[in-house]
Amino acid sequence: MGNPEGPGFQVARINLFNLITMKLFELKAIQRKNLGKKDSRAIRKNKQVPCVLYGGKENVHFSAAVSDFKNLVYTHHVYVVDLNIEGKKHLAVMKEIQFHPVSDAINHIDFQEVYTDKPIIIDLPVEITGSSEGVKAGGKVRQRKKYIKAKGLINKLPDSLVIDITDLNIGQSILAGDLKYENIEILEAPRALVVGVISSRVAKGMEGPEVTVAAEGQPEVAAEPKK
Repeated sequence: MGNPEGPGFQVARINLFNLITMKLFELKAIQRKNLGKKDSRAIRKNKQVPCVLYGGKENVHFSAAVSDFKNLVYTHHVYVVDLNIEGKKHLAVMKEIQFHPVSDAINHIDFQEVYTDKPIIIDLPVEITGSSEGVKAGGKVRQRKKYIKAKGLINKLPDSLVIDITDLNIGQSILAGDLKYENIEILEAPRALVVGVISSRVAKGMEGPEVTVAAEGQPEVAAEPKK
């Protein structure tokens, strides 16, 4: 049976460097032999993305095929990257993406190497669950944060932060300070609004784009490059 999420994904939990609990994304890459703008332009022309991995003993410059980044970049999810640079393995997270100002093509990506014994700071996606009492009474769910900045060991962090809104009535909300998870430190301002239930009348007056927060170094579902 094929992988339903497409190439690059390992959906099953992987026993790698102490049971990483987040999903892993496999990425094969080639180490760069030359640096500089001229070489970077040549890499992009060859349908590759220049990248850098920092956080280890030394920075590692590499490139990988543009097509291999589609399921990693254009998504709400956050993954630990199982990075294979010519046979040398690293665990990493994506920290910053640079896009072309006109075409929206990926220009460059920074990765941070991570270790199972050192905590990292990462923006985890919020997953809302439960059938709110306020919604049953005619209210509307208003989600203000799509991502929550958190700190923890990479082998203790989940794929997402689950928030149950079953008990929320109209006019009630959940703040960042209300969130408690085992082995995870929430780094948002305690009074930051995450999700609430408002009356339909109030919701009508607030119609428009949802206010969302992009993951650090990763856009909230970045637009794919223009054709």
